[in-house]
Amino acid sequence: MPQPKLAGGPTQDEILAVSLFKLDLRDTDTVLEIGCGTGKVSVAAARAARRVTAIDRRPEAIAIAKDTAGEAGVHNIDFFCTEALGFLEDGDCWDCALLGGTKQLGEILPILAKKVRRTIVINAVLISTLNQAVTTMQRLGIFEGVVHVQVTRSHNLAGSIMFKPIDPVYVIVGRGTAC
Repeated sequence: MPQPKLAGGPTQDEILAVSLFKLDLRDTDTVLEIGCGTGKVSVAAARAARRVTAIDRRPEAIAIAKDTAGEAGVHNIDFFCTEALGFLEDGDCWDCALLGGTKQLGEILPILAKKVRRTIVINAVLISTLNQAVTTMQRLGIFEGVVHVQVTRSHNLAGSIMFKPIDPVYVIVGRGTAC
């Protein structure tokens, strides 16, 4: 039976590549992904890191993400259907974190900054999310920079090629202050 579609769809390959590059994953890393959606990013991170913890508040997202990992033959991901704030209350720390979901970002970032040893990456499509992430990271002293990624792909048209843009994504990078 086909899985339901998620709002936003899977992360575009080019955005995934930039985000993974900015995370600079090592094979000994533990990674937290907040808002794992389809699991595409979790699977890619799991191929480079030792362990991935993927959370999403939507049960349908977790079901799809588990299927994605199973189809990819990736088994070093722990999936949790939960709200990020409650999940972050425990004592775990991670080497890197990626946020695809941005609900409660202003409350999550201060906690996350203390639970991440190295790199935090946020993928944002909304200007309001970009602004909130940057100002919060600056206030916390963890802001590194933003990459504005605009992908345009070729398409056939009337025997020639045209380019169609995909909505831009802001890849926001910060540094954790470690556990």
